[in-house]
Amino acid sequence: MNALLVDDSRLARTELRHLLRAFPEVQIVGEARHAGEARALLLQTQPDLLFLDIHMPGETGFELLASLEKAPHVVFTTAYDEYALRAFEVNALDYLLKPIQENRLAAALAKAQAKVAGAATAARGAASAPEEPALPPLTEQDQVFVKDGEQCWFVRLADIRLFEINGSYTQVYFDQHRPLIPRTLQHLEQRLDPRVFFRANRQQIINLKWVERIEPWFSNSLKIHLRGGPAVEVSRQQSVRFREMLSL
Repeated sequence: MNALLVDDSRLARTELRHLLRAFPEVQIVGEARHAGEARALLLQTQPDLLFLDIHMPGETGFELLASLEKAPHVVFTTAYDEYALRAFEVNALDYLLKPIQENRLAAALAKAQAKVAGAATAARGAASAPEEPALPPLTEQDQVFVKDGEQCWFVRLADIRLFEINGSYTQVYFDQHRPLIPRTLQHLEQRLDPRVFFRANRQQIINLKWVERIEPWFSNSLKIHLRGGPAVEVSRQQSVRFREMLSL
């Protein structure tokens, strides 16, 4: 299992590297002091696991994750405990408080190994399974059935302004409703009309026809305000694609 360490403190990186020596199944493929270095190393090394500090010069760990189209499994390492809830909202595997305890590190690595092994098994199964016919794309005028618990809706796609990851489900925004559906954004992206629905970041797909206003955001990215809310931060890479797609 390959791991990348991202922390602006050299001492913290050294301590973590020392702790990881007790786990021979983990190979450290690089270290980064800030988000810019981390972004380059992520592309270069393609690690399975990212040990990520939150407070760093320039971008925070959360901002780095929001800018990535694809991220490895993440374990946050920080001296602050107030960001734990937000960490799990972005699907982090674990949240380790400094100074890191070896038993907590072992638990985090066990979670990571289970995820990596599961992904490898799924990939082998997908390679050997016969291909299923692709479902036809949906237009904005199509109506879709949405069920959340005992409640059901039959809603036009044109009336849905946002799809957003919420844990292992996707939350659907239309009218005043916020039902959860057992679908991934990857599945939805394959079915939706790309001229209408835009993948803003790893966690959100927006309906372009619900855009109310756009403002420049950090690191040359964009922030899009939807009618009826909420505001959505577009990743740096997708901000470039958004400008190219909608410019004359």
